Amino acid sequence: MLHPSYSDLMKVVNSDCEPGEAKVVNSRYSIVMATSRRARQIIAGDEPYIDVDKKKKPLSIAVEELNQGGIKIISDEED
Repeated sequence: MLHPSYSDLMKVVNSDCEPGEAKVVNSRYSIVMATSRRARQIIAGDEPYIDVDKKKKPLSIAVEELNQGGIKIISDEED
């Protein structure tokens, strides 16, 4: 089971949105894609952006980075 939950991660990602503004993330799919992309970067040798236990798996590190604000999900328009 994923801790924090998908809904908690979606709240964190969308917390910077102003009322009436489009949300950055509307589905769990976006969370999965963002964390898997970051996990692949960690596997390839990138250092984590937050202090974590080095024994954690790359996906767990990516989820924790997202939850703590170490990484941000940007929309396609912001690329």
